[in-house]
Amino acid sequence: MPPPVDPSPSAGPTGPTDPWGQLAARVATAQDKRYVARYTLTTRGRPVRTVTVTVAADGSWLVTVPGGALGGTADVAVADTPAGLYQCALGTTPGIAPGCVRVADPTGTLPAKNDPRVQYLFTSWLPILTDRDQAIAVNNATLKGAAGQCFSVEPNSAALTPPVDAGIYCYDADGTLTAAALALGTLTLTGAPAPAPPAITLPAPVVAGAPLPTTSPSPTTPASAGTQ
Repeated sequence: MPPPVDPSPSAGPTGPTDPWGQLAARVATAQDKRYVARYTLTTRGRPVRTVTVTVAADGSWLVTVPGGALGGTADVAVADTPAGLYQCALGTTPGIAPGCVRVADPTGTLPAKNDPRVQYLFTSWLPILTDRDQAIAVNNATLKGAAGQCFSVEPNSAALTPPVDAGIYCYDADGTLTAAALALGTLTLTGAPAPAPPAITLPAPVVAGAPLPTTSPSPTTPASAGTQ
């Protein structure tokens, strides 16, 4: 007579058990998400700011960064659309007219001197965090006040140019970034993400000229967001 069968056998592992595998699973879900979300951005020596992230249904995206240019005095947005990558001055700084400057083809990158970097958390760093061939190390971590599961991400010595910024990245099981602590500051999700629009609308008219630098301009060099 065969032995009795346990009617409720214990389930084995249903997902990756190593930190990088767990992170990759959550980030893979994040890559498919379309949403509008708001985060507080806390940076030492700066007022707390609210960063708004929109990833539209068509895959275009817009990240607004208050104080993201001119040494923290100018509000900007970075947008990637089928027409190109733009940096937009939001017109909240005296002497800086609102306008969006095209800086690259779609999925391109900003010059380092014009780059607030926050947008990478929601865009080009996602496929890197799922790629086991990247020169990074991933371990479990904690971040005070953060929801979800947190991971420390550190570029290793083989990375001549770090593929992502070192720090702590926290994700919910549904792929929502809940918090991140990096050199640029600490982001914390402020509420449930909202539904995404069909496509991105640039927050200012397209203008000719140069994008705003992240640092304060020289006293003898007036800043310009472009001229129409």
